[in-house]
Amino acid sequence: MSKKILVIYYTQSGQLEDILNNFTAPFVEAGNTVEKVRVHVAKDYPFPWNGKAFFAVMPDCVLSVPTELKPFQLKENKYDLVILGYQAWFLSPSIPVNSILNDPAVKAVLKDTPVVTITGARNMWISAMQRIKKILKDADAKLVGSIALFDKHHNFISFITIFYWMFKGKKGRWLGIFPTPGVSDADIKKTADYGRTVQKYLTGTNWDGLQDELIEQKAIEVKYNLMFIESKASKIFAIWANIIAKKKKKTAWLVAFKYYLLIALFIAAPIILTVDFIFFKPFLSGRIKKQKQLYSGVH
Repeated sequence: MSKKILVIYYTQSGQLEDILNNFTAPFVEAGNTVEKVRVHVAKDYPFPWNGKAFFAVMPDCVLSVPTELKPFQLKENKYDLVILGYQAWFLSPSIPVNSILNDPAVKAVLKDTPVVTITGARNMWISAMQRIKKILKDADAKLVGSIALFDKHHNFISFITIFYWMFKGKKGRWLGIFPTPGVSDADIKKTADYGRTVQKYLTGTNWDGLQDELIEQKAIEVKYNLMFIESKASKIFAIWANIIAKKKKKTAWLVAFKYYLLIALFIAAPIILTVDFIFFKPFLSGRIKKQKQLYSGVH
């Protein structure tokens, strides 16, 4: 029997759209009705970005301040599955995605509906996903699957290449030396396998076991170093956001945050990770395992 599937998302570069097209191909092949809704904001953000505009969105993003969306329409009042494509900005759900989840029409179709989330990230998506889990729970949605694709190059390398892409608008190899930024083409194509796994559960009524299969397929992997950095950075980002949001003149504070970010990533993080690796990580294996299970799961 044909199922009704809503795919709703926001994208600037188009990468998330490529991911979703590959992921949903098995649903289309199976004869389901797949409605794709690419949402736009009323006042779009620049792409490629410039430094001032990029850092200016940080406070609203971290503090979950929504923005106005361009009008969009959903064809159905009820769906058998909702697929939410999202991206993380400053370790938080992006402003457009947060705005989508706060839209009354979207909240109405989320209620009592199975949801699968999928992201294409540089590498840090855990904090954003945890916040999305709470939003979905508050909307009485049923999160049944979570997929995270990310750039698998070293943290420092991916930081450089993603900024080249964001600020130049070119998804190429900077200087002919650095790797291509973003999620690899091979990983994007592989999302069709995850789609086939979800399709199996879509034909039934019981979604139990879906996330375990996705984890086994490595559709979502929690890397300890990144998990550790995020757990510290997300709290500090919240402090910065609250301070900056209260300032009438924000420019100097945003510049300060930018330099804090660079120092934290390239100087502080390696030192903190080294100390943790020597003095703490060896004694916290049980806790780390539970954290990984929490972040890779759907509860």
